[in-house]
This record gives sequence, C-alpha cells and structure tokens, in this order.
Amino acid sequence: MDVQRLRVLRELADRGSVTAVAAALSYTPSAISQQLKILGTEVGLVLTEPDGRGIRLTEAGLVLAGEAEHVLAALARADAAVERLRTEPHGEVRIALFQSAARMMVPGLLARLDEEPGLQLVVRDVDMVPAQVPALAAEYDIVVSHRDEHTDLPRYVTEGRWQVEPLLREPLDVVLCRDHPLAGRSGVALVELADEAWIGVRVGWPVDDVLRSLAMQTGTTPRVVQRLNDFSVTEELVAAGRGIALLPRWSTDLRGGRLVHVPITGVRAARLIEAVLRPSAAQRPAVGAVLAAVRAEAATIAAR
Repeated sequence: MDVQRLRVLRELADRGSVTAVAAALSYTPSAISQQLKILGTEVGLVLTEPDGRGIRLTEAGLVLAGEAEHVLAALARADAAVERLRTEPHGEVRIALFQSAARMMVPGLLARLDEEPGLQLVVRDVDMVPAQVPALAAEYDIVVSHRDEHTDLPRYVTEGRWQVEPLLREPLDVVLCRDHPLAGRSGVALVELADEAWIGVRVGWPVDDVLRSLAMQTGTTPRVVQRLNDFSVTEELVAAGRGIALLPRWSTDLRGGRLVHVPITGVRAARLIEAVLRPSAAQRPAVGAVLAAVRAEAATIAAR
C-alpha cells in the first residue's frame, strides 16, 4: 500500500469530504478520488460509498483509516528520532483553543515557552463544539477542547484514533451581579433560580449542555433570554443586571468585583478540558514540548 494514499484515506476520515482533503493536500478533488479508488483496488475492498452529493468511508474504510494512523505515526516517530539526534525541539507548532481557555491559559503558556527559543507557537482561538474537534485536529498540532462531563462521549474519545490528554475539570458556577439578593450565598440550588433570566450560550455548545443537564436532573426549565458565545459580553450583561449566567470558575473575569461566583448545590456542574492531537503529531519534539507546557499550565490553574 502506498503511504500517500493511506494519508489521503486518513485525511478523508478526519476532514469529512473530498473537497476538504484536496484543499489540505493541494490536490484536485478528482486526483483525491482517483487515489482512493486505487487504494481500494490495492487492498481489494470497497473503502468509500455515496453519501448525498459526497462520499463517506465504509466500515472497511474506517478500519483501514485507523491503521493508516498507526503507519503514519510510525513514520513520524522515525522522523522525530532523527530530529532528536540532530537538534533541540524547534519549528512552528499550531494550537487551537476555545476562547475562554485561550484567555485562561495562553499568557502563562507563552511565558513557559520563552525558555524554548527554537519554538514558534501559533495560537488561534476557535469557537468549537466536540463534533468539530477531529477536523480541527487535522488542521492544528494541538486542540484544547471542552465538553460536558455528563453527556455522551464524543467521537474523538470513543474512536481511539486521537491522543486525548485530560487537562482540567473546571467547575461551573452561577455568576450574579454584586447587588443580586443571592450574591452573598455560599451556594444556591438550581430550583431557587427558576424565575431568573439566564444569559446562555448557543444551543449545542458545552456550557449549554451543562445547563440542560442540570435542568433535567432538577426538573427545572431555565428561562434563557439571550444566547451569546462571547463570555466577555455575558459578563457585562450580568454585571448590568440583565440576567444571571452559568460560567466557568477559573476563566471568568469578575469585572473588578462587579460580579460574584456562587456554586450550585446538590449537583455536579463542570466542563472537562482536554488536549487532543493526532498520535503522529505527538511524535514531533516541538509538539511534545508545547504539550508539556500546556499540561504544566493546566496544573498551575487547577492548584489556584
């Protein structure tokens, strides 16, 4: 089997379409389709099948894509072994983080990497949901993602083709303006907030998953009046008395004391923060150095 054709198959598994694979590998879509056809002939199996206007991998294609990752990881290990013998970690490492993680982690992460002058870290903040993580892991060396601990495990955890590094379990608290009647409490039950106006995030995003999970556990129905994914806007609205919000404990800006955190009692509310990357990417010494810095920064945050 040709390694480049295995790479094409792996990219289709992660990116989801021939057009996206062609753009990533600088080929035409017809060339990508031809490579997949030849690979199917080489192995004697049907690897793709029609899916609307596009194609998707068959069960055989998915299995071979998983094995392709092992082959490419082995090649990457060989390249990395040579690189380790020749030089210290160096080069560009691309990392994508969801916005509030970027605000919480990037300043400290960059400070840690000042000691690695050969590394160039390229940071991007990306508004992501768990379903988008595999495609992002195809685009970036490291993806820092988040998910509700109570929902079904996402694809990047269950399929086992990605390296998943647990970083943080960040509690989610109710955030209130300073003069709210409940602001002085040490804890509040969700049922006590049934009449409150909530500032939420868009449906399907992890914090909304947590709020819906809590609602199911307590039998309440939060009254969401606005849905905004930019936590800085949510913080300002809560500070102005426009509602309350469920926000992460360590990455929320309390706006100079205008906001307060109040833990939710009776239920567990948190988001899991993880680093996700391809095993082949993890073989690069530069990526390994950045991942170690990400772990160290997460440990420092958790110890606050």
